[in-house]
Amino acid sequence: AAATVKEDIMQVSQVMTAHPVTVTPTQNVRDAAEIMKRIDTGFVPVGDNDRLVGMVTDRDIVVKGLAAGKDADCKISEVMTHEVLYCRDDEEVAAVARNMGENQVRRLPVVDRDKRLVGIVSLGDLSSDGDPSAAGVALEQISES
Repeated sequence: AAATVKEDIMQVSQVMTAHPVTVTPTQNVRDAAEIMKRIDTGFVPVGDNDRLVGMVTDRDIVVKGLAAGKDADCKISEVMTHEVLYCRDDEEVAAVARNMGENQVRRLPVVDRDKRLVGIVSLGDLSSDGDPSAAGVALEQISES
């Protein structure tokens, strides 16, 4: 009976977007902005040899880059966020959704047990394929602040 219950619990690996587009710390901000435009997102993980080393957002580019007097040729390492929240691919969807709400984030990089970047999970992924109530609670927490 315990095995049946386990199978009913959705894991992040079942709802995440696999093989995310990444940038490296040595690429320039223009590269990150072009990727964001192409895939219609404001967030790109920064990877170095399959390892998650940071993330860069459209806000990072504007605030830490342009507003700080840097140009589009500056390195991503100059504007990226090094402290990155992430989740593991074998975590339960409901727990990850709660964590996203508590931390006020709409998307998270997903790593495997070896800390290799394997995907991205968004609140949309969680609500369409996972537990819609968990994602709803997370979104309410984000929208309130």
